[in-house]
Amino acid sequence: MKTQDTFKLAETHEWASVEDDGLIWVGISNHAQEALGDVMFFQAPKIGQQVKQGEAIAVIESVKAASDIHAPISGEIIELNDEMDASPEIVNEKPYAVWLFKIKPSSEATLNADLNNLMSLEKYSSSAGA
Repeated sequence: MKTQDTFKLAETHEWASVEDDGLIWVGISNHAQEALGDVMFFQAPKIGQQVKQGEAIAVIESVKAASDIHAPISGEIIELNDEMDASPEIVNEKPYAVWLFKIKPSSEATLNADLNNLMSLEKYSSSAGA
């Protein structure tokens, strides 16, 4: 995984990291895990599911609340992080190191447009509520 400075973040608190293999690794921000508190359950999207940027595709639950996870980019869900089934609380320990699922972008053009709609980590960190 690349460093945090290569992440792009959505206003809905998901991060996207473009990896060398062309896949997009998706997780939640530190702000999101702090707001949730102790994560207890993750309802993942389905492998093969086609998703559109901004669409609610998964749910993460804590002792305090349940929150939708939105697709930061459009594409196909191709892999889930099995660690989230056994130990969903790991996202509280390392939110920028723990990915939830991977997306194969619909196309290069769609990926570039979607990434342009996201924020840098610096901009996200300085935005209201983060």
